[in-house]
Amino acid sequence: MRRLTLIAIPYLWLVALFLVPFLIVMKISLSEYALSIPPYSPYLDLSAGWAGVVEFLSQLDIENYIFLTTDDLYWKAYLSSLKIATLSTIITLLVGFPLAYGMARAATEWQPTLLMLVILPFWTSFLIRVYAWMGLLSQEGLINQLLLWLGVINTPLMILNTPTAVYIGIVYTYLPFMVLPIYSILEKLDESLLEAAEDLGCSRLVAFWLVTVPLAKNGIIAGCFLVFIPALGEFVIPSLLGGSKTLMIGKILWEEFFSNRDWPVASAVAIVLLVILIIPILLFQRNQQNQREADT
Repeated sequence: MRRLTLIAIPYLWLVALFLVPFLIVMKISLSEYALSIPPYSPYLDLSAGWAGVVEFLSQLDIENYIFLTTDDLYWKAYLSSLKIATLSTIITLLVGFPLAYGMARAATEWQPTLLMLVILPFWTSFLIRVYAWMGLLSQEGLINQLLLWLGVINTPLMILNTPTAVYIGIVYTYLPFMVLPIYSILEKLDESLLEAAEDLGCSRLVAFWLVTVPLAKNGIIAGCFLVFIPALGEFVIPSLLGGSKTLMIGKILWEEFFSNRDWPVASAVAIVLLVILIIPILLFQRNQQNQREADT
Protein backbone atom coordinates (compact mmCIF):
# COMPACT_ATOMS: atom_id res chain seq x y z
CA MET A 1 0.00 0.00 0.00
CA ARG A 2 2.84 2.39 0.78
CA ARG A 3 4.36 1.75 -2.64
CA LEU A 4 0.99 2.31 -4.35
CA THR A 5 0.48 5.49 -2.34
CA LEU A 6 3.86 6.87 -3.39
CA ILE A 7 3.17 6.04 -7.02
CA ALA A 8 -0.37 7.44 -6.88
CA ILE A 9 0.69 10.90 -5.65
CA PRO A 10 2.56 12.00 -8.82
CA TYR A 11 -0.03 10.34 -11.05
CA LEU A 12 -2.87 12.17 -9.31
CA TRP A 13 -0.85 15.38 -9.70
CA LEU A 14 -0.50 14.77 -13.46
CA VAL A 15 -4.18 13.90 -13.81
CA ALA A 16 -5.31 17.03 -11.95
CA LEU A 17 -2.89 19.52 -13.52
CA PHE A 18 -2.32 18.06 -17.00
CA LEU A 19 -4.84 15.47 -18.13
CA VAL A 20 -7.99 17.28 -16.93
CA PRO A 21 -6.97 20.70 -18.39
CA PHE A 22 -5.89 18.94 -21.60
CA LEU A 23 -9.28 17.25 -21.95
CA ILE A 24 -11.05 20.57 -21.31
CA VAL A 25 -8.99 22.32 -23.99
CA MET A 26 -9.53 19.38 -26.36
CA LYS A 27 -13.28 19.59 -25.82
CA ILE A 28 -13.29 23.34 -26.51
CA SER A 29 -11.22 22.81 -29.68
CA LEU A 30 -13.98 20.53 -30.99
CA SER A 31 -16.68 23.11 -30.25
CA GLU A 32 -17.96 26.09 -32.24
CA TYR A 33 -17.67 29.81 -31.59
CA ALA A 34 -20.76 31.34 -29.99
CA LEU A 35 -21.76 34.80 -28.75
CA SER A 36 -22.21 33.67 -25.18
CA ILE A 37 -20.38 33.12 -21.91
CA PRO A 38 -18.31 31.01 -22.31
CA PRO A 39 -17.94 31.88 -26.02
CA TYR A 40 -18.41 28.38 -27.42
CA SER A 41 -20.99 25.64 -27.79
CA PRO A 42 -22.24 22.93 -27.28
CA TYR A 43 -22.58 22.50 -23.54
CA LEU A 44 -22.70 19.22 -21.66
CA ASP A 45 -26.00 18.88 -19.80
CA LEU A 46 -25.53 16.07 -17.29
CA SER A 47 -29.11 16.46 -16.09
CA ALA A 48 -30.29 14.99 -19.40
CA GLY A 49 -28.50 11.74 -18.61
CA TRP A 50 -26.89 9.50 -21.21
CA ALA A 51 -29.03 10.99 -24.00
CA GLY A 52 -27.55 14.40 -23.21
CA VAL A 53 -24.05 13.01 -23.38
CA VAL A 54 -24.74 11.37 -26.76
CA GLU A 55 -26.23 14.59 -28.12
CA PHE A 56 -23.26 16.57 -26.83
CA LEU A 57 -20.75 14.23 -28.48
CA SER A 58 -22.67 14.28 -31.78
CA GLN A 59 -22.26 18.08 -32.00
CA LEU A 60 -18.48 18.01 -31.70
CA ASP A 61 -16.42 18.25 -34.91
CA ILE A 62 -12.93 18.93 -36.21
CA GLU A 63 -13.79 22.06 -38.20
CA ASN A 64 -11.35 24.17 -36.20
CA TYR A 65 -8.43 21.88 -37.10
CA ILE A 66 -9.47 21.99 -40.76
CA PHE A 67 -9.57 25.78 -40.52
CA LEU A 68 -5.96 25.83 -39.27
CA THR A 69 -4.84 24.06 -42.44
CA THR A 70 -6.69 26.49 -44.72
CA ASP A 71 -5.36 29.73 -43.22
CA ASP A 72 -1.72 30.56 -44.04
CA LEU A 73 -1.32 32.56 -40.83
CA TYR A 74 -1.24 29.52 -38.58
CA TRP A 75 1.16 27.21 -40.40
CA LYS A 76 3.46 30.19 -41.08
CA ALA A 77 3.39 30.96 -37.35
CA TYR A 78 4.27 27.34 -36.51
CA LEU A 79 7.16 27.34 -38.99
CA SER A 80 8.38 30.73 -37.77
CA SER A 81 8.26 29.53 -34.16
CA LEU A 82 10.21 26.37 -35.06
CA LYS A 83 12.82 28.46 -36.88
CA ILE A 84 13.24 30.98 -34.05
CA ALA A 85 13.32 28.27 -31.37
CA THR A 86 15.87 26.19 -33.30
CA LEU A 87 18.22 29.09 -34.07
CA SER A 88 17.90 30.40 -30.51
CA THR A 89 18.82 26.95 -29.17
CA ILE A 90 21.90 26.78 -31.41
CA ILE A 91 23.03 30.28 -30.42
CA THR A 92 22.42 29.51 -26.75
CA LEU A 93 24.52 26.34 -27.09
CA LEU A 94 27.38 28.24 -28.77
CA VAL A 95 27.34 30.81 -25.96
CA GLY A 96 26.56 28.47 -23.07
CA PHE A 97 29.06 25.68 -23.73
CA PRO A 98 32.18 27.91 -23.38
CA LEU A 99 30.69 29.41 -20.21
CA ALA A 100 30.00 25.98 -18.73
CA TYR A 101 33.46 24.74 -19.77
CA GLY A 102 35.13 27.76 -18.23
CA MET A 103 33.19 27.29 -14.99
CA ALA A 104 34.11 23.59 -14.83
CA ARG A 105 37.82 24.31 -15.44
CA ALA A 106 37.97 27.23 -13.00
CA ALA A 107 39.58 26.92 -9.58
CA THR A 108 37.42 25.01 -7.10
CA GLU A 109 37.03 28.01 -4.79
CA TRP A 110 35.67 30.13 -7.66
CA GLN A 111 33.10 27.65 -8.96
CA PRO A 112 30.34 28.45 -6.39
CA THR A 113 30.67 32.16 -7.16
CA LEU A 114 30.48 31.57 -10.91
CA LEU A 115 27.51 29.26 -10.43
CA MET A 116 25.74 31.91 -8.37
CA LEU A 117 26.33 34.51 -11.11
CA VAL A 118 24.65 32.21 -13.63
CA ILE A 119 21.65 31.64 -11.34
CA LEU A 120 21.47 35.30 -10.25
CA PRO A 121 19.03 36.43 -13.02
CA PHE A 122 16.42 34.03 -11.62
CA TRP A 123 16.26 36.24 -8.53
CA THR A 124 14.70 39.01 -10.64
CA SER A 125 11.27 38.96 -12.24
CA PHE A 126 11.29 37.63 -15.80
CA LEU A 127 9.08 40.49 -16.96
CA ILE A 128 11.37 43.12 -15.43
CA ARG A 129 14.38 41.61 -17.22
CA VAL A 130 12.56 41.75 -20.57
CA TYR A 131 11.54 45.36 -19.95
CA ALA A 132 15.19 46.14 -19.14
CA TRP A 133 16.20 44.80 -22.55
CA MET A 134 13.62 47.08 -24.15
CA GLY A 135 15.48 50.01 -22.64
CA LEU A 136 18.89 48.65 -23.66
CA LEU A 137 17.92 47.90 -27.27
CA SER A 138 15.92 51.03 -28.06
CA GLN A 139 17.36 53.71 -30.32
CA GLU A 140 18.04 55.90 -27.27
CA GLY A 141 19.22 52.94 -25.22
CA LEU A 142 22.58 52.23 -23.64
CA ILE A 143 23.82 49.94 -26.46
CA ASN A 144 23.24 52.51 -29.19
CA GLN A 145 24.66 55.31 -27.05
CA LEU A 146 27.80 53.28 -26.36
CA LEU A 147 28.30 52.43 -30.04
CA LEU A 148 27.82 56.09 -31.00
CA TRP A 149 30.29 57.20 -28.33
CA LEU A 150 32.88 54.67 -29.56
CA GLY A 151 32.37 55.85 -33.14
CA VAL A 152 31.35 52.38 -34.38
CA ILE A 153 28.10 53.74 -35.87
CA ASN A 154 26.95 57.18 -37.04
CA THR A 155 23.22 56.71 -36.55
CA PRO A 156 21.38 54.63 -33.93
CA LEU A 157 20.65 51.03 -34.91
CA MET A 158 17.10 49.74 -35.12
CA ILE A 159 17.35 46.66 -32.89
CA LEU A 160 14.13 46.76 -30.90
CA ASN A 161 11.03 45.36 -32.62
CA THR A 162 13.13 43.15 -34.90
CA PRO A 163 13.86 39.40 -34.93
CA THR A 164 17.36 40.20 -33.66
CA ALA A 165 15.88 41.53 -30.41
CA VAL A 166 13.82 38.33 -30.06
CA TYR A 167 16.94 36.17 -30.42
CA ILE A 168 18.79 38.31 -27.87
CA GLY A 169 15.91 38.05 -25.40
CA ILE A 170 15.49 34.28 -25.76
CA VAL A 171 19.23 33.56 -25.54
CA TYR A 172 19.62 35.78 -22.48
CA THR A 173 16.55 34.36 -20.74
CA TYR A 174 17.24 30.67 -21.31
CA LEU A 175 21.04 30.73 -21.14
CA PRO A 176 21.13 29.33 -17.56
CA PHE A 177 19.04 26.34 -18.71
CA MET A 178 21.83 25.53 -21.17
CA VAL A 179 24.79 26.27 -18.90
CA LEU A 180 23.71 24.35 -15.81
CA PRO A 181 23.18 20.86 -17.38
CA ILE A 182 26.45 21.11 -19.32
CA TYR A 183 28.34 22.36 -16.26
CA SER A 184 26.99 19.50 -14.13
CA ILE A 185 28.50 17.04 -16.64
CA LEU A 186 31.82 18.82 -17.25
CA GLU A 187 32.37 19.39 -13.54
CA LYS A 188 32.59 15.59 -13.10
CA LEU A 189 34.92 15.13 -16.07
CA ASP A 190 38.03 13.08 -15.28
CA GLU A 191 40.95 15.20 -16.48
CA SER A 192 43.16 12.13 -16.67
CA LEU A 193 41.25 11.19 -19.83
CA LEU A 194 42.44 14.39 -21.50
CA GLU A 195 45.99 13.75 -20.33
CA ALA A 196 45.82 10.22 -21.77
CA ALA A 197 44.58 11.58 -25.10
CA GLU A 198 47.43 14.10 -25.22
CA ASP A 199 49.94 11.36 -24.34
CA LEU A 200 48.62 9.38 -27.33
CA GLY A 201 49.43 12.28 -29.66
CA CYS A 202 46.24 14.36 -29.66
CA SER A 203 46.51 18.10 -29.52
CA ARG A 204 44.45 19.96 -26.91
CA LEU A 205 41.88 20.93 -29.53
CA VAL A 206 41.58 17.35 -30.85
CA ALA A 207 41.40 15.97 -27.31
CA PHE A 208 38.66 18.48 -26.50
CA TRP A 209 36.66 17.43 -29.58
CA LEU A 210 37.18 13.67 -29.15
CA VAL A 211 36.94 13.41 -25.36
CA THR A 212 35.25 16.43 -23.75
CA VAL A 213 32.43 16.98 -26.23
CA PRO A 214 31.27 13.32 -26.39
CA LEU A 215 31.32 13.04 -22.60
CA ALA A 216 29.24 16.25 -22.35
CA LYS A 217 26.66 14.91 -24.84
CA ASN A 218 23.97 14.24 -22.25
CA GLY A 219 24.31 17.72 -20.81
CA ILE A 220 24.17 19.26 -24.29
CA ILE A 221 21.04 17.29 -25.18
CA ALA A 222 19.33 18.20 -21.90
CA GLY A 223 20.25 21.88 -22.29
CA CYS A 224 18.99 22.00 -25.88
CA PHE A 225 15.64 20.49 -24.93
CA LEU A 226 15.28 22.80 -21.92
CA VAL A 227 15.78 25.80 -24.20
CA PHE A 228 13.90 24.64 -27.30
CA ILE A 229 10.68 23.48 -25.61
CA PRO A 230 9.78 26.75 -23.81
CA ALA A 231 11.18 28.94 -26.61
CA LEU A 232 8.81 27.33 -29.13
CA GLY A 233 5.72 28.61 -27.31
CA GLU A 234 7.25 31.87 -26.08
CA PHE A 235 4.87 34.84 -25.95
CA VAL A 236 6.28 37.59 -23.72
CA ILE A 237 9.66 38.03 -25.45
CA PRO A 238 8.36 38.25 -29.06
CA SER A 239 5.50 40.46 -27.94
CA LEU A 240 7.67 43.00 -26.09
CA LEU A 241 10.94 42.81 -28.03
CA GLY A 242 9.79 41.67 -31.48
CA GLY A 243 6.79 43.92 -31.96
CA SER A 244 4.00 43.28 -34.43
CA LYS A 245 6.34 42.05 -37.18
CA THR A 246 7.48 38.96 -35.28
CA LEU A 247 5.25 35.98 -36.01
CA MET A 248 5.21 33.29 -33.33
CA ILE A 249 2.50 30.85 -32.40
CA GLY A 250 2.44 32.07 -28.78
CA LYS A 251 1.33 35.53 -29.94
CA ILE A 252 -1.30 34.02 -32.24
CA LEU A 253 -2.61 31.93 -29.35
CA TRP A 254 -2.92 34.97 -27.08
CA GLU A 255 -4.66 37.03 -29.76
CA GLU A 256 -7.19 34.29 -30.46
CA PHE A 257 -8.04 33.91 -26.78
CA PHE A 258 -8.09 37.54 -25.62
CA SER A 259 -8.47 39.74 -28.72
CA ASN A 260 -10.73 37.64 -30.96
CA ARG A 261 -12.24 35.63 -28.09
CA ASP A 262 -12.36 32.64 -30.42
CA TRP A 263 -11.72 29.99 -27.79
CA PRO A 264 -12.35 26.95 -30.04
CA VAL A 265 -9.75 28.01 -32.64
CA ALA A 266 -7.32 29.05 -29.88
CA SER A 267 -7.75 25.66 -28.22
CA ALA A 268 -7.08 23.91 -31.52
CA VAL A 269 -3.90 25.99 -31.92
CA ALA A 270 -2.83 24.98 -28.40
CA ILE A 271 -3.50 21.29 -29.02
CA VAL A 272 -1.43 21.29 -32.23
CA LEU A 273 1.38 23.10 -30.40
CA LEU A 274 1.25 20.50 -27.64
CA VAL A 275 1.48 17.69 -30.19
CA ILE A 276 4.56 19.36 -31.71
CA LEU A 277 6.13 19.70 -28.26
CA ILE A 278 5.45 16.08 -27.34
CA ILE A 279 8.15 14.90 -29.76
CA PRO A 280 11.10 16.73 -28.11
CA ILE A 281 9.64 16.01 -24.65
CA LEU A 282 9.56 12.26 -25.35
CA LEU A 283 13.09 12.42 -26.77
CA PHE A 284 14.25 14.31 -23.69
CA GLN A 285 12.67 11.75 -21.35
CA ARG A 286 14.25 8.91 -23.31
CA ASN A 287 17.65 10.61 -23.07
CA GLN A 288 17.23 11.05 -19.32
CA GLN A 289 16.27 7.40 -18.93
CA ASN A 290 19.29 6.26 -20.95
CA GLN A 291 21.52 8.49 -18.84
CA ARG A 292 20.17 7.01 -15.58
CA GLU A 293 20.65 3.49 -16.91
CA ALA A 294 24.22 4.34 -17.92
CA ASP A 295 24.95 5.77 -14.47
CA THR A 296 23.70 2.62 -12.77
